[in-house]
Amino acid sequence: MNKSPEKRAEELLKKLSLEEKICQLSCQMLYPIRKDYEERREYRFGNFRNPGHFMHEQRGEPVSPAEVADEINRDIRRSMECNSLSVPPIEHAEALHGAQWGMATCFPQPIGMASMFDKDLVERIGDVIGKECAVVGVRQALTPVVNVVRDCRWGRTIESFGEDVLLNGDMGAAICRGLQKNGVIATPKHYADNYSYGGRDSNVSDTSERTMREVYLKPFEKCIKQGGAMSVMAAYNSWDGVPCTCNEKLLTDILRNEWGFKGFVVSDYNSVEGVWEAHRLFDTEWKAQAASLKAGLDVDLPQNSYDDLMIAYKEGWIDESDIDRALLRVLTAKFSIGLMDKPFADRNEAQSLVRCDEHKQLALEAARRSMVLLKNEGVLPFNKKKMKKLAVFGMGADVFPVGENYSGPFEVKWTAEDAKTPLQYLREYLDGAVEVVFAEDAYIEEVAAECDAAIYMTALVEGEGLDRSDIRLPGITRTEQKDNSAVIVGKIEFTVKTDQEESIRRMTAANSNSAVVLLNGSPVDMTAWLDGCGAVLEAWFPGEQGAQAICEILFGEISPSGKLPITFPKTVGQLPLFYSMKPSGRGYGYIENDGAPLYPFGFGLSYTDFKLDNFECINLADSLKINLTVENTGDFDGAEVIQTYLTGINCDVVMPLKELKAYARVEIKKGEKTQISIPVSNEAFCYYDRRMVLGMHNGDYTVSVGTSCVDIHKTFKIKVRDGKISQLSDNR
Repeated sequence: MNKSPEKRAEELLKKLSLEEKICQLSCQMLYPIRKDYEERREYRFGNFRNPGHFMHEQRGEPVSPAEVADEINRDIRRSMECNSLSVPPIEHAEALHGAQWGMATCFPQPIGMASMFDKDLVERIGDVIGKECAVVGVRQALTPVVNVVRDCRWGRTIESFGEDVLLNGDMGAAICRGLQKNGVIATPKHYADNYSYGGRDSNVSDTSERTMREVYLKPFEKCIKQGGAMSVMAAYNSWDGVPCTCNEKLLTDILRNEWGFKGFVVSDYNSVEGVWEAHRLFDTEWKAQAASLKAGLDVDLPQNSYDDLMIAYKEGWIDESDIDRALLRVLTAKFSIGLMDKPFADRNEAQSLVRCDEHKQLALEAARRSMVLLKNEGVLPFNKKKMKKLAVFGMGADVFPVGENYSGPFEVKWTAEDAKTPLQYLREYLDGAVEVVFAEDAYIEEVAAECDAAIYMTALVEGEGLDRSDIRLPGITRTEQKDNSAVIVGKIEFTVKTDQEESIRRMTAANSNSAVVLLNGSPVDMTAWLDGCGAVLEAWFPGEQGAQAICEILFGEISPSGKLPITFPKTVGQLPLFYSMKPSGRGYGYIENDGAPLYPFGFGLSYTDFKLDNFECINLADSLKINLTVENTGDFDGAEVIQTYLTGINCDVVMPLKELKAYARVEIKKGEKTQISIPVSNEAFCYYDRRMVLGMHNGDYTVSVGTSCVDIHKTFKIKVRDGKISQLSDNR
């Protein structure tokens, strides 16, 4: 009879000595990978930062997938030889928008994935990332980031799925499902509320429990309950006076007792050390280690914990049952993902699978769907048949559009022989038909004036340690430098050689047939140059195939279909700004006066036109079903994202102005019409009342259907009484 993973873990646990148990809970990360690597390695430990991530630095060039698999296999084999029961370690890695052990398939940054409003495609991306992790022996991915971004000054906005609760939960759960079907442990992070005032990373959270439960915890819950995530990463910051790393309410009461989480919790890198050193809760690290273990943390990443746990045990701060509880969770996960039965990778399979044609094609599909057309006054798409010369400017034109944040291995930029920069792809695409002139910004006027069209591609570096106080495009003499403590991403230095805003103004003044392509990971203040600009394409950092997708959209091979997953403010002075805010007692909401954004959540233009008609809302007792027809009335094949929002009044507590509750992306060829149905579950009408009880409490609601949070085509009125929908009416 087959035994369950938990039963097998229980039997293994009984055979381990105390010392072996503590070793299995300990972790190590070593770099650089030198000749003395094996001498420095503590192979008895049960968790390692995979060495494949660091192999490339010494060589200064990409290492093949087969070589990475060989190195990780060697690591695992030596570890199994050094413990009495041959327990393989979990080799973990980052995998934000691609497996980050090396030059794996590189997808759009998560903010771009969110713009697709397509959780099925995001799950397929997660599946590829999972395959490319597992095939080299990486069995835990420290991803996805599901922190809801309510202030885009946070440097890690690029890593997120934007400002919306539903979108974060859907995209995060999709990534988790994709990873875990390949035997790779998903680790949603950073649990919870990982930034604070002004977008400052890892700052103290004084968020109320209501807001924490209504906003910041929901995506994590969905990653666990719908995504099957087997691990969670605790955040650096404190909440309600207690660091998240040792916060029993978060790690045990909510995560395990309320949500039923059975997996294991890991620390953010060195955050246990931060409990005593940064938060100053204790006078030594072993006490912080003990407090974290007691609260529900299981594995301290990325360095050791053996000595601290042994001291804590000998001092009586923890007992063996605390160690057993944590280790049982880790061992159960090892059995669940098949690591105990098949610990080694196949180097030949790794070499043939990673960045195979199928995976690169998916990266192209994602890049095409992720881009958002923000403005177009008849400039796009360009017509290459009517063009003889094209001017290209900007620092972003001749670099791989992947973004430097969690892209490629340690200290080596992501690269591939078959990948192209936007400039390279434009020249290839237009070869023989249009001359492409790439010039420094100093020559913008004369070059732009003599060309039929002009493009400016911006440059911006964002990520961990790069919180912003200014959301304009970086100008001349501006230097970005990454926080040295963010060791996995590596130090990033970036010097802008020109005033990008002034360059854009000069380009558009010299040639009205001009477009700006934004290469970035979070909203940009465009007020200084937008009025004179005929077209703006938000390309985000679209990944390894992004150059082709940019070119296809600029020249009308593909119609843009992305939608903003985050509000674009006019200026930094509006921040924090998000569409689902709760009403003020004096007005000045999301769309009033100086509260109005530059571009609202859910916004995105197309080259074609869509007509929404024949709306119908049906009460199915356990859900609503919204039916409508969508017709493509324009001249291009395209896709539209139909969005359903909810506004509540006469409820027990104050409700947000509007919240996204359902959406559907629909592909329609020009001249065609299709009928779609969008389910809205009764869960959408649940909220926490004044006693903090979650339920389908009484309220009157407006259900709005449209193509952004402000572009509404139809509304319905709903009444909820006694836990059910009691009345439904057509409003307009």
